[in-house]
Amino acid sequence: MKTPDLKFEQYPLIVPTQKRMENKLEKLVQDLKECGSARTAVLAIKHWNKYMEELSTQMSVVTVLYTLDTTNKAYKNAQAKIDELSPIISNYANQFQKILTKAKYRKDLEKQYGKYLFQMFDNSLKCFDPKIMPMLVEENKLTSKYDEVVGGAQIDFRGEKLNLSQMGKFTCDKDPQTRKAAAIAVDKWFGDHEKEIGDIYDQLVKLRDGMAKKLGFKNFVELGYLRLGRTDYNANMVKKYRNRITENVVPVAQKLYKKQMKELGIKNPQYYDYNLKFADGNAVPAGDAKYLVNAAKNMYNKLSKESGEYFKFMMDHHLLDLEAKKGKAPGGYCTYFPLYKAPFIFSNFNGTDGDVNVLTHEGGHAFQAYLCSGIKIPEYQNPTLEACEIHSMSMEFFAWPYMNDFFKKDADKYKYAHLCDAIEFLPYGISIDEFQHWVYENPNATHEQRCKAFRDIELKNLPHKKYDELPTFNHGGWWMKQSHVFGSPFYYIDYTLAQVVAFQFLLEDRKNHDKAWKKYVKYSKLGGKLPFLGLLEKAHLRNPFEEGTVEKAMNGLKKVLKEFED
Repeated sequence: MKTPDLKFEQYPLIVPTQKRMENKLEKLVQDLKECGSARTAVLAIKHWNKYMEELSTQMSVVTVLYTLDTTNKAYKNAQAKIDELSPIISNYANQFQKILTKAKYRKDLEKQYGKYLFQMFDNSLKCFDPKIMPMLVEENKLTSKYDEVVGGAQIDFRGEKLNLSQMGKFTCDKDPQTRKAAAIAVDKWFGDHEKEIGDIYDQLVKLRDGMAKKLGFKNFVELGYLRLGRTDYNANMVKKYRNRITENVVPVAQKLYKKQMKELGIKNPQYYDYNLKFADGNAVPAGDAKYLVNAAKNMYNKLSKESGEYFKFMMDHHLLDLEAKKGKAPGGYCTYFPLYKAPFIFSNFNGTDGDVNVLTHEGGHAFQAYLCSGIKIPEYQNPTLEACEIHSMSMEFFAWPYMNDFFKKDADKYKYAHLCDAIEFLPYGISIDEFQHWVYENPNATHEQRCKAFRDIELKNLPHKKYDELPTFNHGGWWMKQSHVFGSPFYYIDYTLAQVVAFQFLLEDRKNHDKAWKKYVKYSKLGGKLPFLGLLEKAHLRNPFEEGTVEKAMNGLKKVLKEFED
């Protein structure tokens, strides 16, 4: 069937009807049950995948529309319905996978589809049982509630009502009083909503802990890892990796912070002062959203034929919604509409260098999705999340030679700040991860105990962060800002793992661009045909869990930093 050629605004808003959906899924499961051979099962799988493609597209359209305007009642109701339907789909997917994994013809299917697909099914079956369906519905509702609360933030600031994304540019303003005032306003908003956000999280933690115990796990940690599809590494390996970041990266990051404050002449720096990299101001994009999109188009055209075609597709089909506006959920993401073979980039431009990061970071995700849209087995189109983040974070570095177009005279400022930020992110990323492990190992902790645990972890990995006159963040409330903690438990470490791999692409690109780019495209085209460590091996990339990988990356980066300083 030919892929419909529609622009985003032409996508129909379809909320699946529960009864009709259940009847269809019931029939697809029954058809598979009646298959007596791999040959007949292949047809049943094909029909299943086709319907799942429709459902996935419908649900993605709803979620995008809702995050574009969280105040729209129709979108809000549609999202609430989707939150109820997704566990029902999981239940039928569970039944479908159970039949396949126990089928007498499993080995024949493994030859056709690969063993890894069945490993994924085995993994998925451990994460689900119909008895936890009501809990999954409640989990979805609570994460949507968090998005609604934070997305609906309205902060009175200097005569304007601004959301959290729009406040971002003021927290890195050249004027110290503006930075301070913005930080106080944001801290106050979180303080005013602390009880509500803390209660949402408390319910989520207890709910997830209850699910894990119902499924036979000691706590949510192991279940959380399985839900992310982690088949080739565990919490113990992650703990050792976090320790390597603490040992090898924290000292480098702290030196960068000290150097920054010395050059800015700030004696008693607060957390918001570190947002300003240069005394004369951070790198500022050389134009508005339209200008930046045009610069991105030129960049992708120059990088390769494939990347040029990809970005043209995004523009022609209106698959970028970039500017911050009232009611729009905060943050940025890339999603995918299988039916239209189309990625979509969502963000909140606010006039800072972060706007360019979106076009490169989310652009990397979208490019990979575009490259892999022809992979027939849906489960192989996308890898696990840490592998996905390599596509995006590496693209940020491949974009470096084109920063003159985005920033004009500020190009070098941007690159230096970007590299510092990438290094300094690692200690923050492992802090969020360590906090989540603590939370789910201590599910009955109070909100105050959670805040104290986070502050203790912060002081170990981010000792420079001071929150004088900011009571909410000072007692450890910063984690409430991090949406991943609510919606995607244990995801955040993936960014750090990907960053360590992306550093390899940066260092290789500086030696031989053509070779590095070909390697990147090859890696991206693998999609999710292998688990994380298998993909790294196939693409000849070093494993972040192995001793020496973090240290080697940091040694190379110190030389790059020195070049900027010289």
